[in-house]
Amino acid sequence: MTDISWEEVQMVEIRVGTIVEVQDFSDAIKPAYKLKVDLGEEIGIKQSSAQITDLYSKEDLIGKQIMVIANLSPKKIGPFTSEVLVTGFYRGNNDVVLAVPEKKIENGSLLS
Repeated sequence: MTDISWEEVQMVEIRVGTIVEVQDFSDAIKPAYKLKVDLGEEIGIKQSSAQITDLYSKEDLIGKQIMVIANLSPKKIGPFTSEVLVTGFYRGNNDVVLAVPEKKIENGSLLS
């Protein structure tokens, strides 16, 4: 584990958003979805890809609130540009369990 400073932690914006659209990402090397996440009025809707097809169906994801890192530079994944990083935890077999807020919260809210 690498130590980071308090200032470095404060630079990371982890925000809550609601998944509003899910599409299969057929161009991805590993099975993945293309997500559109509503981060509220101030930030708007951002897109991301997520390798979460083993545990979540498209229907499971619509309307689900998740936590994303909102201030990363965009990343090109094949023909797709990911604008936020969806957060989650790997289980033993490489399934990803999404990091979600315990209760419903306003989209765009910042983790503090």
